[in-house]
Amino acid sequence: MKKLFNNYINTFKGLSEEIWWLALITLINRAGTMVIPFLSLYLKDNLHFSISQVGWVMSAFGLGSVVGSWIGGKLTDKIGYYKVMVRSLLTTGILFIVLQFLNTFVSICIGIFIVMLVADAFRPAMFVALNAYSKPENKIRSLTLIRLAINLGFSAGPAIGGLIIIALGYTGLFWVDGITCIIATLLMIKVLHPKKAKILDAIENKSPVSAYSDYAFMIFLVAMVLFGIVFLQYFSTITIYYKDVHALSELQIGLILGLNGFLIFIFEMPLIKWLENTKYTKLGLMFFGAILTGLSLLILNFTTWSGILVVGMLLMTIGEMIAFPFSNAFAVNRAKKGNQGEYMALYSMSFSIAHIFGHNAGLQMTAALGFDNTWYIISLIALICAIILFVLNRNLNLKRLL
Repeated sequence: MKKLFNNYINTFKGLSEEIWWLALITLINRAGTMVIPFLSLYLKDNLHFSISQVGWVMSAFGLGSVVGSWIGGKLTDKIGYYKVMVRSLLTTGILFIVLQFLNTFVSICIGIFIVMLVADAFRPAMFVALNAYSKPENKIRSLTLIRLAINLGFSAGPAIGGLIIIALGYTGLFWVDGITCIIATLLMIKVLHPKKAKILDAIENKSPVSAYSDYAFMIFLVAMVLFGIVFLQYFSTITIYYKDVHALSELQIGLILGLNGFLIFIFEMPLIKWLENTKYTKLGLMFFGAILTGLSLLILNFTTWSGILVVGMLLMTIGEMIAFPFSNAFAVNRAKKGNQGEYMALYSMSFSIAHIFGHNAGLQMTAALGFDNTWYIISLIALICAIILFVLNRNLNLKRLL
């Protein structure tokens, strides 16, 4: 047992101090994003929106994320990652507090769009900061540490969010979201001032390649959009499914979602360190991650037993643990060919585009076709994603695409 514990601790050695601070800031910020998993329930139950209207609000969510990621990438290349991160975090905190006072369909759509535009400008800047603060040999583990912080916050967030809903109602979530963003901003100003930063992996490229002309990267982004559409069902459609089909309470929903983050916090870093030493390529591992994530939804149709929800969450968690760190690493490695902000903005935008279509498609399909047919269709999308990754991996190995 002691040996296992020591091996676990050793997986974190060698990471820079700045990466640890960035992880802590991310943890504080992510712990407060408990509104997001409950957003579809809030709109449906508190504001009495129809499922179709909820779908369009989630599309506004995704559209804001796309625009914000694009702007964040441009600003990162122009004014630097630090200024973008600080301004995004602080403004997001204020906007989350304001969001609770909107209650009409149009105002909510506009409000969600603006919040996500500002919030997701943070993402490409954070990826560039990771690239700057990480030694080349520690890239994947640094990315994994940030994901651990995200998922530790996410495991605590929904569980605490369920308690807050019971005690204070949904409006309490908006206050917590806003305050935690502001706290994360203050901590960042205190411990990650650019004058204290030392760039560990500066990349100088006097004639950068446009990400748009990197065909392998663009195909990879298509696969990421499809994967995002599948994965994002766990942030909108699945919570309604838990409540309407399996009659779970908000607290029970929060605990199941929290299980995902807890398992990732415990197992992802050792798993990634082990997988790094295997013969599998990044794209090959992402293929397995896509298959498992699609299977996690497909099996929900096999039985009415509520325990299948936990089995599905376990499969999705393993798929996520494999797919996300190696997709991040693949994107960061390709970014060395050109403007890092542009590359990482496009990578972030792939998930933002998935937000536009994923939530809305899932919710519209459940309204029109029912949950069972929706899970079949979403699983098929996961299979298409896996096939694209398999073919891309094969072509890169044969050097047909560079």
